[in-house]
Parts: sequence; C-alpha cells; structure tokens
Amino acid sequence: MAVESERDHYELTDIQRERSGTASVVPEGALDDPSLYLNRELSWLDFNDRVLQLGEDARVPLLERVKFCAIYTTNLDEFYQVRVAGLRDQIEAGVETPYQDGRTPSETIALIRERVLAQGRRLTDCFEGELRGALAANNISVVSVGELDDEYRAELAAEFQKKIFPALTPLAVAPGRPFPYISNLSLSLAVLVRDPPTDQTVFARVKVPTEILPRFVPVRPGAQAAVMLVPLEDVIAQHLDALFPGMEIVDYSFFRVTRDADLEVSDDAADLLQAVEDELRRRRFGEIVRVEVSADCSQRLLGELIGLLGVDDEEVYSVDGLLDTGALWELVRLPGHAELRDEPLPTVTHPRLLRHEDERPDVLGAMREGDLLVHHPYISFATSVERFVEQAVADPNVLAIKLTVYRTSDDSPLVPALIDATERGKQAVALVELKARFDEGMNIHWAKALEEAGVHVVYGQPALKTHVKCVLVVRREGDGVRNYVHIGTGNYHSATARLYTDFGLFTTDEQICADVADMFNYLTGYGRPSHYRRVLMAPNQLRDGILQQIERTIAAHREDAPARIAMKMNALVDGRCIRALYRASQAGVRVDLNVRGICCLRPGLPAISENIRVVSIVGRLLEHSRVYAFERDGEHTVYIASADLMPRNLDHRVELATPILPPALQAELLDTLERAFTDNQNAWKLDADGVWTRRAPAPGEPPRSLQLELAELYAGRPPEQWTAERQDLLALEAAPVALSRPRPAADSRPAAESPAVAADSPVAEPRPWEVRRGSL
Repeated sequence: MAVESERDHYELTDIQRERSGTASVVPEGALDDPSLYLNRELSWLDFNDRVLQLGEDARVPLLERVKFCAIYTTNLDEFYQVRVAGLRDQIEAGVETPYQDGRTPSETIALIRERVLAQGRRLTDCFEGELRGALAANNISVVSVGELDDEYRAELAAEFQKKIFPALTPLAVAPGRPFPYISNLSLSLAVLVRDPPTDQTVFARVKVPTEILPRFVPVRPGAQAAVMLVPLEDVIAQHLDALFPGMEIVDYSFFRVTRDADLEVSDDAADLLQAVEDELRRRRFGEIVRVEVSADCSQRLLGELIGLLGVDDEEVYSVDGLLDTGALWELVRLPGHAELRDEPLPTVTHPRLLRHEDERPDVLGAMREGDLLVHHPYISFATSVERFVEQAVADPNVLAIKLTVYRTSDDSPLVPALIDATERGKQAVALVELKARFDEGMNIHWAKALEEAGVHVVYGQPALKTHVKCVLVVRREGDGVRNYVHIGTGNYHSATARLYTDFGLFTTDEQICADVADMFNYLTGYGRPSHYRRVLMAPNQLRDGILQQIERTIAAHREDAPARIAMKMNALVDGRCIRALYRASQAGVRVDLNVRGICCLRPGLPAISENIRVVSIVGRLLEHSRVYAFERDGEHTVYIASADLMPRNLDHRVELATPILPPALQAELLDTLERAFTDNQNAWKLDADGVWTRRAPAPGEPPRSLQLELAELYAGRPPEQWTAERQDLLALEAAPVALSRPRPAADSRPAAESPAVAADSPVAEPRPWEVRRGSL
C-alpha cells in the first residue's frame, strides 16, 4: 500500500524544487543544511498515520481494526497535550527559532493542523463508512437513539432515569453563573436553552460522565446474541428535557476539549514528590490547545462556544462522526468474538530457566551458567523477570535488591516483592521516577506504599528522568558476594510486557554488574562517576559512545571488508547522531535503520545518505526494543539500550546501554534486526522526500512478518538450541553471522505454552502503546 501524497509529502525546500522535486544533492560537509532533515512533529504524525492505515486495512481482523482506530485517537490526544501545547507555548513567548529542518513553530503548527484534519476525515470514513457496518454484520451494532424502535427506546429511557440522570449536572451560563471549567479530554454537550415566559436564551453545558459511566450504553435483545450499543452522549441528548424542565431546547451539539497537560517541575524543588503532586493538580487547568466539535454544530452555537472558551478558530476541529474514537476500546474489550481478532501469539518460558522437571524457573541458577537473553513477549516476562525478583526475595543468601521504577502496572508483583524483601530483613531500594508522563499518580502511590513499608525510596535527580531499566541483586556466596543483574529495554510493567517487544539481559558479568552497582550508588548517593567499565550511560557517555562506534566503523570500512551499521529504535531525532550516520553513508558504510516512530533522517539522498535505508515496523505488537549493532573486520559490537537517539534521552535522562558479549546472544539480536528488513506485511519504507510507503511482497516473494516469524520461532525452538553454549535461533554456528547474510523464513511450528492474550477473553485496556511509552 503506497502512502497517499496528500498526507505524506513534506514540502520540499527551494533547492529541491529547483531539482524538479528530487532530493537535493548537498555538498559533502554541509550536513547541517535544513533540507537534510525531516520535521520531528510531522514525522510523528506520519507514524500515527501508519497506525491509522492498519485501521483502514481490510486484511486486519475487524476488532483489531477498531483497536487501531482507538489507538490512533488516544495517540493524537497526547500529541496535542504535550507536543502541540509546547509549540503554542513557544509561539506565545515569541520564540520562532527554526528547528533543524528549517521550519518555525508557527509553520509547524499550521502543517500539523492541515495533516490532522485530513487524517481525521479518513478516520471518519473508516469507522463510520466501513467499520460500523461491518460490526453490525457481526452482531455488534453501534446505533443512535433515533435508530431504535419504541420498545428499545422505552428500555433506554428507563436506563437513563435509573443510572445516567443521577450522574448529570447541567451548568447554565447566565449573570452570576460564570462559564464552568471544562476538564481535559472531557466530552460535553453544548446546549442553547430558551425560557418561554421570558424569551431569554442561555448557553448551558452538560458533561458526559465517561469517567464513571461506560461510553456506550448496551441495549440487548432478549433472545439474540447481538449486542446493541448507543453512545452515552446521544442518550443524554435525547433526554435534555429532563435536565431543563419547562425549558425549550433550541439547539445542542457535542464538543471535546484538550488542554496542555505537560508537567513543569522546577529543578530546584526541595520536595520532588510534593512538587509533582502540585503539578498534577495544576494539570487539570492547563491552557486549551484543541476543541473538537461535531460537524453538524450550528454557527450560532459554535460562535457561543468559541467565545466562551476563548479559543481561536485554528484551535477548533470539526469532526464528522463519533467524537473521541478512543472510546472504541470498549468495543475491543467486549468478551468473545474470537473470529474478529488476531489469533493469540504463544508465550514460552525460556528452557534454560526450567532446570529441573516439575520445578519453578530457576533464574539465578541459569545466570550462574552464563548470560541469558530474553525477548518479550515471545519469552514470558512473568517466568523470567518477575520470577527473578521473586526468587531473590525468597533466597536467604540474597542481601539486597535494587530496582528502577519508571512505569509499572497497578497489579505489578515487582513492587510488592520489594516490600516483602524488606520484611525479610533484606536491603530493598527503589529508584522511582515521579515524572514518568501520565504515570505520575501511579508512581506516587507506589512510592508512598514502599516508604511506609521501610523500602529505601529515591526519586532520582530533579533535572533528569531516570529512564533506565535495571534490577540488581546482591547475593552472599562463599566468603564473598556476587551481583546478579537484569538490564532491559522496556519497563517493568506486566501488562505492556505482553504488548511490547523488548529485550532483557540477565548477567553476572563482573564488569557490567559493577557498572550497574555504580549507577545505583550514583543515583541514591551524591557523586558523578567519571567512567564506566562496559556500559554506556546517559547523560554523560551514551551519545559519545555511539558516535565513537560509528566513527570506528567508518575507519574500518574497506571494499574487501565492508563494514555495516544496523540499529533498531523508537525514534531518531538527535542531530549529531544523524550527521554521524550521514558521514558513514558518505564513506560507503551500509546503514540499516529500523525506526518505529519519529525519524528526522532523510535516507537515499545522493552523496549524503544513499547507503542508508529506513524501515518502520508497526503491527499488533509495539516494537519498543533498542538495539545498536556495528560490524567491522568480521566482528560485531552489539548494545541493547533503554534510550532512543533523541536529545531528551541523551541529555536529560539517566539511560543505559549494555554490550551483549556472548556471540550466541549477539546472533539472536542480529537475527531480529535482519528479519525486520525482510518484513513485507507490517513494514513501511522511508524515501528521500519523507514519504513512507508500505512494503508488499514482490511477485513470487512469500509474505514475511517479523512478529509472526519470531513467535513461531521461539514457540517451536527445540530445547537443545537453548543451551548456554548454543542459543542461536536457527541452529546456526555459535559465532554471529554477518549482518548482511540472508535469513530463511521460519517454518510454522506448533505453538507452545500459553497464549499471550486469550482470543475469546476480554482484552484489558492498556494505555496507548505508541505514545505513553516514549514516542513523544
């Protein structure tokens, strides 16, 4: 599927126009030319466009398409709350400094609006014009009150009086009654109400209470299996006379407000927890950045609304169809309908952890035999990471457990395990990041619970976010101690571990473990380590370490021994890293980039980036892992990391990249990188003009899916291939193969163990997977 030009072409610079629309040839060395870079915000919109394309894809199962429509919307909500809000702050402050692509904040925000309006029309066409009818054909009907017969209307009226009416509070605007506060992301009815005796017409607002009531009200036929759902706002609209007795309802429409929700915590805050709590309270009162209004809203009512909200016309977005399609998660969570969903992916326990039959996984024992790499969700998070902490808590020889908490679920066993460790007399330390966006409240809750239980809780440094994912276990062995470490690319979050792809390393390597111990001491104490032995740490060393690896790869490249760089990440924004990759391409080094989200690099520019290719995998699982691989002189240097190549990660966060040393584990990572570039089902390729085009099999080429291949591969992998000496996926030689070696497609194997999500069970609503986990 090719990306349509109206939504995916970037404006070309004057230089490019002179070259008849082709990418400009920039003289070598002029790598700061704005024409070499794509706009960060527009690139993010392109990523969300890929999500929308999955909703539009007729090959995707129906409820999965509905899910992608919901994800598109919740992603966009956060984009406006954070990124667009930041742009408006700059404009209001008079800051019009061009970004690295040459566009100013004002130019960028105008293009955002144009792009979002076009995507919104496609979203409406997709759900209203296609998915709603397809759902009805499969006994899931989303209908208006006007479509119901008298019997169902009577049933709905009774439901309204019993459950909905008591939760409503109509608020009129009149002398002595100021315009009410409209909370962030709330859905409301704007109503014009006339008093017949006085002929006075006033504006009123009725909030749709979706925080306490479902967005869709079920109306179920008695003997049929079909489900009928009526939007809550439509039910309220049909009963406005009950809210305004004796009044005439002149007009009404629906609207939704989005506010600035980014936190601003001072670096000098004396009490970080209190400062974050204060900011959370202020978040509800942020500036309005977007008002979505039903397309059928009359000009009179719209004028009243705009005036009362105090917004400009360019902040108003007309929506033809259902407002807030993020609520479609309620449809996705409906029980049953397995035939409308993807088949569940299998999840297996790493066989090296099953050391003795009929016993629980022994993570510590497996780690003593050698390093262990896990790839979630194909490898179970519960039987690896969670079991690691559980086993450490129960082990009487374990002296201390230290854990970072960036995002975790409300039912996570890891945090309670630290409380249990403290009660058993072990030293338990939790580094809790209070400023993890939109998870601040949950982290504050856990921090207080941990402190009350006696766990040592540290909030890191106000100026930095602690984004690193590490667990350190200190165990008494013989006459000394041994450190056991887990380093991951993803959060310690049991729910997202089933939805995100992430790597984790279990190691007892003395130097890596010493580095992690130093990191914990640095964050809990007071100091600044001058160097680390093997890991790369941000904000001080990680960027320089990556740049050094790129330069070493450039220096090693020869025609008879070509070098190569392959990277997998969520976002590529950092200018210094992009320029280094351009230099590598100019030197003839092949550079392969798998960038799931934002990419500011332009591949395929003559004399600049013609040796660089960029793909993006967007599918049923969120590609979240970060892998940085360098091949030179027949050898490999491979890192997994918590950080993307973005200034915020490299300059303003505590991040860690660890080398993967055993050749067999390197081979497993390289295999994953290689498969991403053969995917022709859920892969998009970026060209020099900033256009993303969905890949499809060439004539005679078999379909290839990175995620499906890996799921089949892990589930069907023979136990003998999982030994400490032989862990390569395809029974290749233990030494890593060259990055450029072609890989055969995986054979279909029987699924093993339990599915990640049962196809016919209710699906829990995760937070939007693309955004709240770092895409912004």
